[in-house]
Amino acid sequence: MEAWILLALAPVFVLCVLWEAWYWRGKGVYSLRDTVSNAALALMHQGADALAWLAVIGLYYWVYQYRWFDLPSNVWGIAGLVIAQDFFYYGFHRASHRIRWLWASHVTHHSSERLNLSTAFRQSITYPISGMWLFWLPLAWIGFEPTHIVAVVAINLGFQFFVHTQAIGKLGWLEYVFNTPSHHRVHHARNPEYIDRNYAGVLIIWDKLFGTYVDEDPAQPCEYGIVRQIHSHNPLLLTFHEWLAMFRDAARATSARARLLQLFGPPEHALDASGKET
Repeated sequence: MEAWILLALAPVFVLCVLWEAWYWRGKGVYSLRDTVSNAALALMHQGADALAWLAVIGLYYWVYQYRWFDLPSNVWGIAGLVIAQDFFYYGFHRASHRIRWLWASHVTHHSSERLNLSTAFRQSITYPISGMWLFWLPLAWIGFEPTHIVAVVAINLGFQFFVHTQAIGKLGWLEYVFNTPSHHRVHHARNPEYIDRNYAGVLIIWDKLFGTYVDEDPAQPCEYGIVRQIHSHNPLLLTFHEWLAMFRDAARATSARARLLQLFGPPEHALDASGKET
């Protein structure tokens, strides 16, 4: 269902990308190679995601048998699901930056040195391997119907498409409640003061509650990309480069604890060429 919802929204996404590319023409915000690479990654991701949901939806229904509550499928029940899923998305997103196993998938999304609406397409086929689907499983245990969970996950991701832009400035009071382009520009920046901040999906309140919020500072323009930049437009290299580096570092580690740290510790513990932590 997630793939179908996002596919239905695809014409809207494409029209918005075309408008933004025209808006920024000649300004270097868009690059044809970067945009084509983003589109290829999106198609790969959608195929993998559809297969992943087919594989795990049975597990969701099995967990749903042991639900805590029988939650209604009315407007209040769906509103509760939207808020609860967004809370778990915050947990997933934060973990994806702090656990290297998850970062190996998520780094693909952050690897572009540009930020535009097409960057939202830049996703990895390896999210099912890193375990993204595990983060929504508690929602079925709470009592939300699995097909509704899948639909709300898709709606959350669809919303996030629109925050990947430099064309929209501050949005007044909305900045206090919702994730906005300004908040998300910070999230995609590799400036030291912006790294690992603003994990919000739809609601920025989670970042403000848990101390991960930073405001965009006009005096500190965002520099996009990752700390260890990978200058490539090859979708396969963009997908697997961190997995290869992670397993290489784990193999070079000198103890079982060090190997586990390379796999499940923070990404900044990656080894340099000499085998020392960076």
